[in-house]
Amino acid sequence: MTTVTLSEEQAFQLGIEAYIYGYPLVLMEISRALMTSVAAPEGMKAPINQFAHLRAFPDASFTAVVSPNADTLYSSAWLDVSLEPIILSVPDTAGRYYLMPMLDAWTNVFASPGKRTTGTGKSDFAIVAPGWTGELPDGVQKIQSPTSLVWIIGRTQTNAKADYETVNAIQDQYQLTPLSQWGKPSQPPTSVPVAEGIDPQTPPVEQVKNLDATTFFKQMCALMKNNPPTPEDKEMVEKLAKIGIVPGEDFELQSLDPSVVKGLSRSVQAGHEQVVASGKSPKAEVKNNWLMTYDLGIYGTNYLYRAGVAWVGLGANLPKDAIYPLTRVDEAGNPLSGANRYVIHFDSDQIPPVNAFWSITMYNNQQFFVDNPLDRYAIGDRDNLTYNQDGSLDIYIQQESPGKNQESNWLPSPQEGFNLILRLYWPKAAVLDKIWSPPPVKRIS
Repeated sequence: MTTVTLSEEQAFQLGIEAYIYGYPLVLMEISRALMTSVAAPEGMKAPINQFAHLRAFPDASFTAVVSPNADTLYSSAWLDVSLEPIILSVPDTAGRYYLMPMLDAWTNVFASPGKRTTGTGKSDFAIVAPGWTGELPDGVQKIQSPTSLVWIIGRTQTNAKADYETVNAIQDQYQLTPLSQWGKPSQPPTSVPVAEGIDPQTPPVEQVKNLDATTFFKQMCALMKNNPPTPEDKEMVEKLAKIGIVPGEDFELQSLDPSVVKGLSRSVQAGHEQVVASGKSPKAEVKNNWLMTYDLGIYGTNYLYRAGVAWVGLGANLPKDAIYPLTRVDEAGNPLSGANRYVIHFDSDQIPPVNAFWSITMYNNQQFFVDNPLDRYAIGDRDNLTYNQDGSLDIYIQQESPGKNQESNWLPSPQEGFNLILRLYWPKAAVLDKIWSPPPVKRIS
């Protein structure tokens, strides 16, 4: 334990830094506990080291997750690789786009197998813990995880409802096998004991918000044993030691100096306020009134940005895999509203430059899908779009049908306000290099 003498204010400021640093780690653990609190796969929950698959797109009645997508079906798995490596097996997807981004316990994406990086052939990947030394079977590719906790958020390209059967068959072939079971006929357990004391109702971000200083920092210390700080965190680790936070050691708040106890007790709320403020003010560039974010997934020592992203959207992809421009306003800067009609016009040489596919999704102001007569929540290059004679493209955004001739290019809007997210999967260099940006949303009436 440190013998450094600190004032209450010094402890308070260090406590804020410690909270911001540890926030993603604690949020990931609480999310893991919640999403693995089932005896067998159920919805998007599954026991540790097992996949949960979303088998169909949500509809307008779905409100469990904000900003759902209608492009890919999810396959989610939480892994504990502390005891032994877990081998991820993927089938030959016959050229179909998929990705298996892997997040460490600090929310950094450390690997992303899939069409962009490893192709679409049959493959086996062993995810191994820090410090693991051993031999892997022939043909199994090693993926070194920085932490023992890993979250895989798999996504498989799905071309509307007619594609569900094909994609579900692919999902069934995504397999997770402990190394000790490799090559043996084995099935995952069908009834796993569920940990007690899990709150299944309160969202993880609210659960973290409700933690007091003792609970938060105690959990943070314990988690750092198997999920160690990186070498570039050396300066932060030295700061943490000054307030009794040492990776893997017990944290006892009341054993510290009274002034430190007072400072740390106050720091948690102040730290959380900074995390929320960061999450509400995305680090984005504005282009044609679209918010463009180019640096998610790997955060280095930008701890406040990392924590803010975790708070607002845990599980963010690498920009190389997907970029999600968002707009809430039209070309003139006025909020988008179902009372108006709009068009997004792409010149022939400005069609979204992607290696995979793109779509525009409609959300109401609560970030959920909008009910409409076509059951169309997104529109993009996999739809039967009608292009203009010069190769340009118009997407019509309005509440009522633009007419039968233009209905193929219609994205229905609600009566009230709304916003749009343009999803660019495997964007080309023009996007990543900030050369291309989406055209503005033009009001036409």
